[in-house]
Amino acid sequence: MFTGLVTDVGRVKSVEDINGLRRVRVEGAYPVSAIQMGASIEHSGVCLTVVEFGPTESGGSWWVVEAIPETLSRTTLGRWMAGSRVNLELSLKIGDELGGHLVYGHVDGLGIVRSITPDGDSRRIKVEIAEPLAKFLAEKGSICLDGVSLTVSAVGKSEGADWFEVAIIPHTWQVTTLGALTPGDRVNLEVDMLARYVARMLEWRQKAD
Repeated sequence: MFTGLVTDVGRVKSVEDINGLRRVRVEGAYPVSAIQMGASIEHSGVCLTVVEFGPTESGGSWWVVEAIPETLSRTTLGRWMAGSRVNLELSLKIGDELGGHLVYGHVDGLGIVRSITPDGDSRRIKVEIAEPLAKFLAEKGSICLDGVSLTVSAVGKSEGADWFEVAIIPHTWQVTTLGALTPGDRVNLEVDMLARYVARMLEWRQKAD
């Protein structure tokens, strides 16, 4: 489980396909003491398991994660290559501060960045989403975008396409990969778990009526 508060931006060092699995080697600033075999690390919104790890000469660490075809097809991971930058967050420990919202690292779908608009020192990002996800989003609700916990500032529908908008403060713009986004880019999305359960309960209530 995670919070959506990015604690490092890592870089993909290599991508290799072996026996139906994609093995991705990532390097980051986390000390090797913070990594352990089988640990869960969120990579731009995708929870992946460490299968190898070790220290780097710079004092950080490297690790290898594996992804199945299902993950590759439903997330941006299938587009990663050597040099790609990824938002990172280690899994929560008992007693850690919950500063964002509860994030599970289970991507619900992909969004498409439609516009990025300066708003003073901040940015407003408009993201198009598939219709099935729209029911889970509400103004002032939470959304996890590429592993970053954000507050939805607006929702709507234009030309038959559902969309939502988030406001990005300068700090988040600078210390995550969001600052490198451009219109047309795809992003990993995870809806708020509370919204998912509320929507499901309403569906069952409607069936009962």
